[in-house]
Amino acid sequence: MLNLIWTGVVILFALWLLGLSIHIGGSLIHLLLVLALIGFFYNVLIGMRIGQ
Repeated sequence: MLNLIWTGVVILFALWLLGLSIHIGGSLIHLLLVLALIGFFYNVLIGMRIGQ
């Protein structure tokens, strides 16, 4: 599951950089990147809580 999250973060980061350079769907990509980062940090916090 963690590999899937990292894959999504990397893809969204690449799309975000592409959106900054050529302005294709910039606001949507920014929103998706923020949502992916929130989801990633949420999963990290849940994993830390379960590991205790």
